[in-house]
Amino acid sequence: MFTESRFTLIAGAGPTGLTVARQLQRYGVPFRIVEKSPRPFDGSRGKGLQPRTQEVLDDLGLIDRFRASGSDYPALRVHRPDGTQVEWRMDELHEPTPAVPYPNVLMVPQWRTSELLADGIPVEFGVGVETVEQDTDGVRVTLDTGEVVTARYLVGADGGRSTVRRALGVEFLGSTHEDERMFIADVRLTGVDRSHWHVWPGDPGFRLGLCPLPGEGDWWQLTAPPTETPIAELVAGADPSITITEVAWTSQFRANIRMAERFRIGNVFLAGDAAHVHSPAGGQGLNTGIQDGYNLGWKLATGDDALLDTYEAERLPVAAGVLGISTELHRRYVASEDDAMRRDDPVLRQLTLNYRGGPLAAEHRATPGTVRAGDRAPDAPLGDGRRIFDLLRGGHATLLAFDRPDTPPVSVPVHHITADKAKDAYDVRDSALFLIRPDNYVGCATQNPQDVLDYLKLIGR
Repeated sequence: MFTESRFTLIAGAGPTGLTVARQLQRYGVPFRIVEKSPRPFDGSRGKGLQPRTQEVLDDLGLIDRFRASGSDYPALRVHRPDGTQVEWRMDELHEPTPAVPYPNVLMVPQWRTSELLADGIPVEFGVGVETVEQDTDGVRVTLDTGEVVTARYLVGADGGRSTVRRALGVEFLGSTHEDERMFIADVRLTGVDRSHWHVWPGDPGFRLGLCPLPGEGDWWQLTAPPTETPIAELVAGADPSITITEVAWTSQFRANIRMAERFRIGNVFLAGDAAHVHSPAGGQGLNTGIQDGYNLGWKLATGDDALLDTYEAERLPVAAGVLGISTELHRRYVASEDDAMRRDDPVLRQLTLNYRGGPLAAEHRATPGTVRAGDRAPDAPLGDGRRIFDLLRGGHATLLAFDRPDTPPVSVPVHHITADKAKDAYDVRDSALFLIRPDNYVGCATQNPQDVLDYLKLIGR
């Protein structure tokens, strides 16, 4: 499968780059991952992991560690200027279903997400990219240590100010709103309970937010409009009974909403914030980056040029759609609309994002059900203590044969599915063959075994 001995260079060791690294590691593909910062990121910034991202972490074998490190989002407690309080949720908590085992956003501080993804990954800190050139020998990269390396592939996961993207002259289309800023900090404090996300409204918008972060240390994420007021005074002005005892990471966010015009340039690929930057509204940016890495990683491992072309074809439209969603939520927040904090739109969970109509979606049935080629592969119990996700976990393609005793001779795992709940989850009413891609999307849905054989050739399996 892997005929090329040269390595893939990953620039950027945030969640996106680390996801690519984990994918390459599971396939035994050589890589180096460099990070310009001298140490791991230590802030809470992107703290929400959407249900689809949790499914990615399940496949990577990390979900138990993430769930042990995280928590559900607490209810909001709004402290009104007249002294009254009101409580509500941005989205109601949902019960797991056979098809959706992780239905709620999981709160995990970004530093912990990076730490868990980085476990076992040999990150080279304090090493950045200076220049990038391509020729027939590969991608020639000069690092800021003076080292010059030639890699087969380069992944630019080096953030919104990506050196890789700039070196290639790729336009970063969109806008930056300098007048739309927010102050964020990780703090310790006393004087308020940790069972709620506390919010003090302003006029208009809001004055202060304090969200309890899961994990040891009793940390909180503080958010407020831009201010020169010291944090202790800012908080005391909202509630004198609260005392700040420690301030760690701080940041000034500005609304930067942009997307690269291309995600592939020769053998260089852009992913995560290097390819698209979002408003934090709706918790979409970090999640979209992880899923970029999940999509790209298995394709890089094949070394198949045509398959690698599908990365941009699939992820660019998805990123554009997600950018539109987060931008709309941001505009509602800026306009101080009454429902600006609501997060109950199911699309935010990213379970319905799909690759239908794309180059790797082969739907051959005359009357397909609700689950079609290009869709996320649902979970379901199999009646023997196992789930569909147990069959898919591990980064391989998988053939699910629903009421089909005859299956084609293939080199991927084959599972004969007869459980009614699994049939319901996949909306199968007749016999069918579902070829699930290595990133757990339905690649081919058919009743003809030859279609499965043709698809496996398409994805190099």
